[in-house]
Amino acid sequence: MPNAKACRSLPSSRAGRVLRGPGLAALVAGLLAFAAPADAGTVRVALGDIASAETLNLLVAFERAKEQGVDVQLTFLKSEDIAAQAVVSGQADIGVGGPYALIQKVKVPVRMFLQLSTLRFYPVVNAEFYKDWKDLDGQEIAVHSRGSGTEAVMKMMADKKGIAFSKISYVPGSEVRAGALLQGNVKASIVDAAGRRLLEAKAPGKFIVLPMEGVSATDEALFAREDFLKDNAKDVATLTEAVLQTWRDVNDNPAVVAEWRAKYKLLPDLPADQAAEIVPYFTEQVKAGAYPENGGGEAAAKDDFAFYTLSGQLQGDAASLKVADFWELGPLNTALGKVGTN
Repeated sequence: MPNAKACRSLPSSRAGRVLRGPGLAALVAGLLAFAAPADAGTVRVALGDIASAETLNLLVAFERAKEQGVDVQLTFLKSEDIAAQAVVSGQADIGVGGPYALIQKVKVPVRMFLQLSTLRFYPVVNAEFYKDWKDLDGQEIAVHSRGSGTEAVMKMMADKKGIAFSKISYVPGSEVRAGALLQGNVKASIVDAAGRRLLEAKAPGKFIVLPMEGVSATDEALFAREDFLKDNAKDVATLTEAVLQTWRDVNDNPAVVAEWRAKYKLLPDLPADQAAEIVPYFTEQVKAGAYPENGGGEAAAKDDFAFYTLSGQLQGDAASLKVADFWELGPLNTALGKVGTN
């Protein structure tokens, strides 16, 4: 397992997933050419990231699934797009991400079956100039990029609050936007948890985090080909149950993640300063409601339709989109039948 990167919140660019052209499939083939065909009973999971402290809860869930007889083999790839293409091509069985655009644009036989996390961003304003959402009417804001989740969040909140921005500037990188806020170059923006903590540490009391209710779009989900879900229903149900139970345990006690890391010997090379951030990170994520205890399902899909049509990742009227075209609810319903709903 590779060395872990620093604890951080999920980058805002994940909300702006795009396809990267016809050469992507060839790149996937090159990256996974070393992989032998899966043995019977093996579930190959593709994660478009490296192993890190922020993925510990998912790594634990996979370990728990192994204890229940599911041979999970996890491969770390360069990006979520590549992980999705690995699933499409059959070189991986399950992917981690949110392939709404891929499913709609390419019409691939892939479906999401379990919501892992929801987007968590923080609209921030300089308290010297603004106090609430109404103060932003007619003002300029900065977001990550055109069509990104950060832009969609701010547009959605403007619509909810009955205001309009005079201009939307595009400043990639949450830390860059936080720096611009600190320097006074930007007076209103949206950052991730790491950016918010940076602002609180560097300039306590200078900024106000505006309330943001009603935004719960999927950041990451588990997805697979329809044929795999049908042919491996038992293993998929076991894996789904393991994630649901792990998420509920984390929500009950975020500190347990550090205990699990030791129990399962995960991320053994994690530097001490990063290990010290594990509990604070998961505590903050739990407080923000990032880990859904019932797996998302139909309600999550409908929230996603509203959010991702606004951001441009999905085309068409949100009300006309069909859950069955993007999600397979069978595995989740089966798992909830065993573990119950919270």
